[in-house]
Amino acid sequence: MATEYWMQGPIDGIPALLQPVAHTLLQARAEINALMNGFPEDRLWEQPAGVAAPGFHLQHLRGVLDRVFTYAQGQLLSPQQLEELAAEGKPVDGSAALLEAFNQQVDKALAQLSQTDPATLTDFRGVGRKQLPSTVQGLLFHAAEHTMRHTGQLLVTVNVIKKGL
Repeated sequence: MATEYWMQGPIDGIPALLQPVAHTLLQARAEINALMNGFPEDRLWEQPAGVAAPGFHLQHLRGVLDRVFTYAQGQLLSPQQLEELAAEGKPVDGSAALLEAFNQQVDKALAQLSQTDPATLTDFRGVGRKQLPSTVQGLLFHAAEHTMRHTGQLLVTVNVIKKGL
């Protein structure tokens, strides 16, 4: 087993206080890519025992990073982001395309982390139309935590599907 990202030292260009976010996103990306390697395309939207399908998790992982990092920048969601949110869970073809979209979103998130001024981490950020209270740091850490939560759910679901349980 490869050494996990948090034990590999700092990620170049990422502020020290945001290293845990970067490590988590890189770890999730590595695990998801390994997990989905060779996964049967025709089983992407299966929902064993009614749980979320692997395809949903791949869509949602990308979407959550996009949305939460948008809020961390102090922006509201665009109409396109709202449309993408509404489309999560609707089957589309191509696990490779879903995986690539997630990988690209992780790259965008890492780029944003590298540009985040640590002095802004406690700055207020409103979430959603109601502008629920959070901070830059709260949003970035939530994005990492939520990503890893869905990574775990995806891991279990894919293994259940592969074993035919």
